[in-house]
Amino acid sequence: MAQRALLVIADIGGYTKFMRVHRINLAHAQYVVAQLLEAVIDGAEPRLKLAKLEGDAAFFYTLAPEGKKRDEVAAFADLVASIRRAFLARRLELETDRVCNCDSCMQAGQLKLKFVGHVGDVAFQKVKRYTELAGVDVIFVHRLLKNSVPIAEYALMSEPVFRKADAFAKFGREAKEELEGLGSVTTYYVDLAEVAREVPVHLEPSLLRKVVAWLKMTVRSIPYFIGVKKSCDGFRNMGAVDPSLGLPGSSLPPPSLGPPSEAPRSE
Repeated sequence: MAQRALLVIADIGGYTKFMRVHRINLAHAQYVVAQLLEAVIDGAEPRLKLAKLEGDAAFFYTLAPEGKKRDEVAAFADLVASIRRAFLARRLELETDRVCNCDSCMQAGQLKLKFVGHVGDVAFQKVKRYTELAGVDVIFVHRLLKNSVPIAEYALMSEPVFRKADAFAKFGREAKEELEGLGSVTTYYVDLAEVAREVPVHLEPSLLRKVVAWLKMTVRSIPYFIGVKKSCDGFRNMGAVDPSLGLPGSSLPPPSLGPPSEAPRSE
């Protein structure tokens, strides 16, 4: 039986040549994004349930039956704000505690977070020990990821969500999107720089915290260094990567415990 649900995808992007040279850079990109996704999940709980991790994105849902006293759809703006706060705090932590000069670590502070939201009917399918969400509305919210929004950090939503997200009302911009297999739809988006101006509290550098962060990243990256796991598998914002282009460690600058140096400029 289909049930009405609010569907939300939080998608991490903002890579600039992020990095396509050797396995260490790719493994560190994997670690950085995993850390940010953990923060995204923390920010979404307990209101949203994680349906699935999809590469560099997290797909959430919460049941939103009509007539319920607490309207989950109306809380969409608050959910976006909570997730974004957690994301920004973890991004600042990664920047402050950085001890590696590879491109993946240097560019961590440039990563962005965008959202798409929709409300509709979903069916729950049990596949072994996993539960999958299915239905046209699940396809719809995923199709929203391919859109014409001209900014990097935004919340894009279908009309039924926007009509109930009062906190977004005065910031919303109407847009028409052509969704593959679904036709033309009316959507609304907000610039998160306009509606969510909160910034994380300043984090003082700590040598101990830097060392712990380096060890944690190194241990978690080992399976990707040696090829047991594939780095950045399923990342929709990474572009084509080829871990065989260089050997582990080739052209890798040495770690630095000093202040973060300026990221290399794109030519």
